[in-house]
Amino acid sequence: MPSFRHGPVDIAYLDEGEGEPIVLVHGFASNKEVNWVAPGWVTTLTRAGRRAIALDNRGHGASSKLYAPADYDRARMAEDVRALLDHLGIARADVMGYSMGARITANLAVAHPDRLRSAILGGVGKRLIAGGGLQENVVEALDARSIDEVTDPQGYVFRRFAEQTKSDLRALAACVKGGGPPLPRAEVAALKMPLLIAVGTKDTIAGSPHELAALIPQARVLAIPDRDHMLAVGDRVYKNGVLAFLRDRP
Repeated sequence: MPSFRHGPVDIAYLDEGEGEPIVLVHGFASNKEVNWVAPGWVTTLTRAGRRAIALDNRGHGASSKLYAPADYDRARMAEDVRALLDHLGIARADVMGYSMGARITANLAVAHPDRLRSAILGGVGKRLIAGGGLQENVVEALDARSIDEVTDPQGYVFRRFAEQTKSDLRALAACVKGGGPPLPRAEVAALKMPLLIAVGTKDTIAGSPHELAALIPQARVLAIPDRDHMLAVGDRVYKNGVLAFLRDRP
């Protein structure tokens, strides 16, 4: 698996297919294989004539593990994505992130709007601008000596997922602590690239996608029927909606 160095951080990535590039940014406690390969996204995109590029975010997968919360500010993590584009010699790309990856994508869009042909924000809605990321209950669940000690329902879900993905629990706890504040409404409202907000109709974590889309002139919503935050990722409606969006965008 190829990798490159961005400052002190090694970033692992995959690069498959030919055609217009789309960069995929995975969610918290996941990795490029779990979020994009196993659910069929890389296959779907390459069969549609796209070049699919997916990275392991810092602290995740095969990339460097860091333990200082400041290293996981979402704006700093967005610079890893920008550095990947530079490393591959790509001036502009479509970028799709899910959950935490959507926050990273939004930070990239705010900081470097000229690098994105379009943005696809999966699993995030109004909480991008009106609430932080994961809460202290998730940190406590990650810090617990055993999953058997975790009593908080949301904390248990994330601890179980982190164990399933064989993640570094201490790095993930630092990632939760260092996520940073919500993005300013004015900066999000100023985004001008085509933007798709894709959220499951049973997602209780993302916040309203419609309230977020109402702020952004070129945004539209893709509702993923009967899917919660965890199950929306590989849904066929999500994939077909993204392919249609990529075909239609200028």
